[in-house]
Amino acid sequence: MKGAYVHIPFCEHICYYCDFNKVFIQKQPVDDYLNALDKEISEGLSRAESDLETVFIGGGTPTALDNQQFHKLLKIIDRHLITPKIKEYTIEANPENLNETKFKLMKDYGVTRLSLGVQTFQNDLLKEIGRPHSCDDVIDIFQEARLSGFDNISIDLMFGLPNQTEKMLKESIEKAMILEPDHISIYSLQVEPKTIFYNRMKKGKLHLPGQDVEANMYELVISELDKHGYIHYEISNFAKKGFESRHNLLYWSNEQYFGFGAGSHGYVQNSRVVNAGPVKNYIQLVEETGSGQFASHTVTRKEKIEEELFLGLRKLSGVKKKRFYEKFHCQINDLYGEEIERLKQQGLLYEDEEKIALTRKGVFLGNSVFEAFLA
Repeated sequence: MKGAYVHIPFCEHICYYCDFNKVFIQKQPVDDYLNALDKEISEGLSRAESDLETVFIGGGTPTALDNQQFHKLLKIIDRHLITPKIKEYTIEANPENLNETKFKLMKDYGVTRLSLGVQTFQNDLLKEIGRPHSCDDVIDIFQEARLSGFDNISIDLMFGLPNQTEKMLKESIEKAMILEPDHISIYSLQVEPKTIFYNRMKKGKLHLPGQDVEANMYELVISELDKHGYIHYEISNFAKKGFESRHNLLYWSNEQYFGFGAGSHGYVQNSRVVNAGPVKNYIQLVEETGSGQFASHTVTRKEKIEEELFLGLRKLSGVKKKRFYEKFHCQINDLYGEEIERLKQQGLLYEDEEKIALTRKGVFLGNSVFEAFLA
């Protein structure tokens, strides 16, 4: 295992679009959760070999913890997961719950990368999607992060939001460019069950841009970020050269990784594993067994091959034929020659001696490409 993901399921506010495993932090057993996390990580590392290069703390909102709890979390991570071999150590954060103490703690404990949830630079739109911060908050906290010594900052943006226009999206990108983040993740809104937006949609009260407008928005994102020198290295991710997310590249390269915490997912010893989601269930399970694991599935060779393709093709660099052969001892074209040829004829896939990769058109129709490699 080259990576470890650690999930902190607590939030001060619940965003209207979010379907991640999360709960309001008020009255939650945060310290009991951190104790369980400490035990699970220790036990998990003893059960599987690891050569960790990346650590990613996500949520939820890791920075929703108070200063003392946040310090306790960082001590746990430092004790178990941080070694001289770690090349990237990321923490997700929201602008409204960062402060001078947390910045100092992160620097003291060797955090190398900060991922800020921004989503948009329009205050009205931020309220529309349930975000408590303002545009000024983003600017202030970004500048404070730079002054604190963070030279690798990523921001998240979204498009296809309720009542969002192409003009508004362009304005958000322009304001982001003034900050000069090192990495940008930008996602189209997906309305998922069990979210506030899903309930609004069912009642006919969610007004979203149409598919054509959303496609135009994605085209705008790609062209604007290209103008500013950002490399489009994965369908939803852009980076200055050398600032691609090492941890997320593990996922897209179909590497194995630990998942710790309530509701986390991992890929360990050829099995996809899922932890219990409810906080109290997770704590009890770890106390009883030393693991939060709730379900697992041993990945078959066929599934590994399919995952290699539909995950690998998310990267704009595509799937390397040599690496595929080294992993599976067969040629991609021997298995999927017909599908590859058909997708090439449709202008969705590019092929040369080294790789297969999405074309510009294929990037817009990625799901159609991925489906071709699934049973």
